[in-house]
Amino acid sequence: MIVKTLSNLHTQSQSCFRCLRAKSTLSAVIDETVNSGLILKSMSTDVFENLALEDWIHDHVDLQTRSILFLWRNAPAVVIGRHQNPWQECNLQAMRQKGIPLARRRSGGGTVFHDLGNVNLTFFSSKKKYDRHRNLQVVTSALKGLRPDLDVRATERFDILLNGHHKISGTAAKLGRTAAYHHCTLLCSTDRVLLSAVLKPTCQGIHSNATQSVPSPVKNLLDEDPTLDADTIMEAIASQYNTEFGFSSPITNVDPSDELLLPGIQKMAHELLAWEWIFGKTPNFRICTTFEMKDGTSICNVTLNMDIKKGIIEYCHIDVPSDWLPMELSQEFSSHLIGGKCCPYEMSVLAAELLRTASRNKELGRKMYNLCKKVIFMM
Repeated sequence: MIVKTLSNLHTQSQSCFRCLRAKSTLSAVIDETVNSGLILKSMSTDVFENLALEDWIHDHVDLQTRSILFLWRNAPAVVIGRHQNPWQECNLQAMRQKGIPLARRRSGGGTVFHDLGNVNLTFFSSKKKYDRHRNLQVVTSALKGLRPDLDVRATERFDILLNGHHKISGTAAKLGRTAAYHHCTLLCSTDRVLLSAVLKPTCQGIHSNATQSVPSPVKNLLDEDPTLDADTIMEAIASQYNTEFGFSSPITNVDPSDELLLPGIQKMAHELLAWEWIFGKTPNFRICTTFEMKDGTSICNVTLNMDIKKGIIEYCHIDVPSDWLPMELSQEFSSHLIGGKCCPYEMSVLAAELLRTASRNKELGRKMYNLCKKVIFMM
């Protein structure tokens, strides 16, 4: 498979790409290419840059006359669907400890773990030509082309199963007024231990109408055949995409951080990075849970009730037995949290203010510290 940079797209231009690039956006470059199909491969492994490029293509490229396959991989990250609750989907504390970012995409669907062993495929088309069955056929045909006896099949849920049991690909989509994209994952050699650790939520007692992921057993293609590495698979899918749709497009590298080529792309990436998008777009939910607190030989059960709207704590009541902690302290902690963001950093700041008061009494200070730590751990 031939790999080119964007400079080769403008095949009929007599000027050098440096001059073209200074006056053209990616959409203009695409408009001047001969091929009606295009295969792009990201030069970035930043999840926010790659998600922003998806949105940029959807918003700026005329997909009535073009079809695009976008190939991309990310450094470790967890990506939730547009209508999901991150506290319900993943282990946020483990992710913070490991430096793994959380991203919310603009399509629906469930939560996925990305790393360099996971290949992401985005099929862009007009809304009229949108066809998830056909797109997944490209993927399964490419895999069988590499290994004819490989048992890979697309399901009615638009997943791809290996040997009829293990999920190797999940699907999500965004349908606009005239344009659409369908994207899917493909597990090649992902870190399954890390995947399991970060996709195990720790916040209990959540009541929400958010879309919930459906857990499935997974397996890497590399475990089935050591020759099925990410690069080999991407090249095979690109070739099959050309065959399936009658295109003759090479793989073209694109830098999703290039503001000259992609005007407004950095703003789009920053919007995806914002707390207001990642957490603030969470559908309203309630936490109703009971947990155990210990202090030496003293043990009690604590009840936590919270209402969270747009990521902000609107109501909070922490019920602690008065013989374990004075009622005024638990009530003060509850009132401190109301109006704050449902996130560990902000809750830690509020808790620190409260602890300065309670710390005058060593025993009460210790109990308050442990209570604050427990509540913050859930976030």
